[in-house]
Amino acid sequence: MSSIRSKRTLLVAVGAGLALATTAACTSSGSGGDSAAAGAGSKKVTLITGMKSDPFYITMACAAQAAAKAKGLDLTVEGSAQWDVSVQRPLIDSVAASRPDGLMISPVDTDALTPSLKQIQASGTKIALVDTSVTDPSIGISRISSDNEEGGRTAAKALAKQMGEKGTAIVISVKPGISTTDARIKGFTEEMANYPDITVLPTLYDNDEPATAASQIQSTLAAHPDLGGAFAINTNTGKGIAAGLKQAGKQGAVKVAAFDAEPEEVAALKAGTLQVLVAQDPAAIGAKAVDQLSATFNGRPAAKQIGTPMVAITKDNMDDPEVSKYFYRSSC
Repeated sequence: MSSIRSKRTLLVAVGAGLALATTAACTSSGSGGDSAAAGAGSKKVTLITGMKSDPFYITMACAAQAAAKAKGLDLTVEGSAQWDVSVQRPLIDSVAASRPDGLMISPVDTDALTPSLKQIQASGTKIALVDTSVTDPSIGISRISSDNEEGGRTAAKALAKQMGEKGTAIVISVKPGISTTDARIKGFTEEMANYPDITVLPTLYDNDEPATAASQIQSTLAAHPDLGGAFAINTNTGKGIAAGLKQAGKQGAVKVAAFDAEPEEVAALKAGTLQVLVAQDPAAIGAKAVDQLSATFNGRPAAKQIGTPMVAITKDNMDDPEVSKYFYRSSC
């Protein structure tokens, strides 16, 4: 989840509209494939993303669909309307009733969904965890995600540079208990300890609501007029912080490092509202998960853990094709 990722907009109605169109494009089933995939040709796989309207997960779904088609797998994409256990659990239960051969899922909580996942796994469905994961190590044949602790360190280094290695910084996250965002906070705070002239305030949580993040950054500014930097743990938080700073007339004065590289974030980077984007590779996550399921369907072992790359994007390097290839998509 972004992917809490991920697991995880300011313009929710617009994002939802884009998601509906994208979901239609990305959820069509792919059959057929080359002869090398004949052993897996009849296998049905479902992908449950953390947030169906999030370009991170749209990018993942598009790549997974292409990879599944190439391997002769029948892939269906589902997604939560919001990052919430009570929304995702019924999706899992519904998919379990259809007994797919494989399930790719970005769980929105590290523990609460374990019973449902254990049940579907016990019925014979192979599970690949994508982006986010669960605490129970027995769940899943493979776990594919970014190194989120390293991503937090990358954000800290880039933000410290933007701040001139001094001042006060704040982290705003989604909620505790999401594997990816918890790891980002850990990496960020550990790395920031190497900058003794930067004070990191206690982490705030916005429940993945941009409006809450906007209010929180403004309240932080009121209490700490010397605020020089903010780390937005995911896309919605980044959008909220950017909006809050703009409303407060502090756009550019408070440096912001945000996770992910969705279209609105890229536009904000270009406009100078955000200074750093830590981009993941959701397309690689989706494609590699399909690869691992396909391998098990054909009697080959799956890799238990797979990491995917990240890159720090700034206004200075965003036009480099080797960097811009990490920008996320809003449709297939």
